[in-house]
Amino acid sequence: MRVGGGADTAARHIVWDWNGTLLDDNDAVVAAVNAVCAEFGRDPIDLEHWRSVFSRPLQQCYERLLERPLTEADWNKLDVLYHQHYRELLHTARLAPGVPDELRTWAAAGRTQSLLSMWFHDELVPLIAQLELAPLFERVDGLRTDVGGGAKAEHLERHLAAQRLHPADVVLIGDVLDDARAAEQIGTGCVLVTTGVMSRSALESAGVPVVDSIPDALELITEDLAA
Repeated sequence: MRVGGGADTAARHIVWDWNGTLLDDNDAVVAAVNAVCAEFGRDPIDLEHWRSVFSRPLQQCYERLLERPLTEADWNKLDVLYHQHYRELLHTARLAPGVPDELRTWAAAGRTQSLLSMWFHDELVPLIAQLELAPLFERVDGLRTDVGGGAKAEHLERHLAAQRLHPADVVLIGDVLDDARAAEQIGTGCVLVTTGVMSRSALESAGVPVVDSIPDALELITEDLAA
């Protein structure tokens, strides 16, 4: 199955997602979600339950989880609470299996890659530097707003434009349906990994390749290039 954005061109640039893709932060995510649940009077959940309800826009996702509508004040409170607890646990997260070695192999073959995350830009950049990943990426972009939760497509469009990349030359690797929707809207290829906050069955509904690890994703793309 071809994963390149164009019908006749295999992708030679990867746009990586961060949370749940290159960074295994599921435990921190669920703990932060449970802090929200406690504040809003809901019983705690586990990863499988979070995977069953997760979607973007996040406000609607939380409304389903909490079984109540959220006012703007509620959403702002929830967003601050989630990120406060997530930040406290971020040090427990680890890089996904295959990172950074597989990314170095991709770069050593003369191909390029960049990072596009919905995590806050001012926190993402120093974290990438601390983990010694920055030299691997042509560009790193995070969220440049105070409150998160929106869709990824417009961010992907700007990310590619800043690098003068044609969508047909790009494949986005992420862990949620929003990644697939962004890729479809902008015209890039897409591979989804099952390592994040959505179930395999949900990911497969997007109609793009779904694999279980970063090495598997890169193997698929490399095969596509060789075809």
